[in-house]
Amino acid sequence: MTSEELDIAFKKAVKSINEHTEPFPADVLLRLYAYYKKATNSDDRPSGSNPLISAFKTNALFQTKEMTMDQAKQAYIDAVRQYFLYRK
Repeated sequence: MTSEELDIAFKKAVKSINEHTEPFPADVLLRLYAYYKKATNSDDRPSGSNPLISAFKTNALFQTKEMTMDQAKQAYIDAVRQYFLYRK
């Protein structure tokens, strides 16, 4: 897959998640969060009023630390495909 094709597939996967109206399992959300942050090169630290949720987010980000942006995009796409394939 070319870089341009990967970008298009990533944006399509993000759109499908954003348009989905049913709640997601917490583990899926954490993986998608970490992959998205890495794929978009966002170095923002997790913040919020709940320290436990911030700790889970920090841990998820730590697990993507060795990934490249393209690897994170592909992992995000794969996670979205897997979620929609097995959700019912």
